[in-house]
Amino acid sequence: MVERLGALTGRDFRLITTPGELTVEKLAPINPEFIFFPHWSHHIDSGIYEQFECVIFHMTDLPFGRGGSPLQNLIARGIYETKISALRCVEEMDAGSIYLKRLFSLYGSAEEIFIRASSVIEDMIAEILQKLPEPKPQEGEPTVFKRRRPEDGDLATAQSLEQMFDQIRMLDAEGYPNAFLNIGPFKFEFTRASQKVGQIMADVRVTLVDNVKERDN
Repeated sequence: MVERLGALTGRDFRLITTPGELTVEKLAPINPEFIFFPHWSHHIDSGIYEQFECVIFHMTDLPFGRGGSPLQNLIARGIYETKISALRCVEEMDAGSIYLKRLFSLYGSAEEIFIRASSVIEDMIAEILQKLPEPKPQEGEPTVFKRRRPEDGDLATAQSLEQMFDQIRMLDAEGYPNAFLNIGPFKFEFTRASQKVGQIMADVRVTLVDNVKERDN
């Protein structure tokens, strides 16, 4: 992303990947015009966003869907079209003023969705740098999502094939606990799902529950 944005905008970009690199002391010599957070799940210290213009990206049409696990919470609610919001980082979670929004589809696996989101966010960053839009306060009553837990991926809660398919695909990405079923001593974890008429085809990994606990610990 850094190389593509540099070529697209003619700007100098620096990549930060760990919280230890995101300090006022390390940023001060760079004195960035903007700090963009396209994929960042760590805490942002107030000293950072008070001194520098920090822009975060959230996969909902804010103020609807503030909070954690936006992709999964949207799909779990049967919402398949959303917007990616670019907003100013402030103390209250996902409450900052909005620079711009872009329509976005939630079809496909979580991995596919994240890849498409990266492309959209690149274009949004380029537009912010080119047009320097004035961020506007969010309008409307906020809706707050709770961060989902690994146990929320239990497919035993699904009430239809459509719900089961959605649960599998929305957790099918690197670093996410996959949708699962526990049957006796076995845990079945599902990925790469496709939906046919009256059925779901998917890859399944089967492990002993005790082995799963050891692996997760």
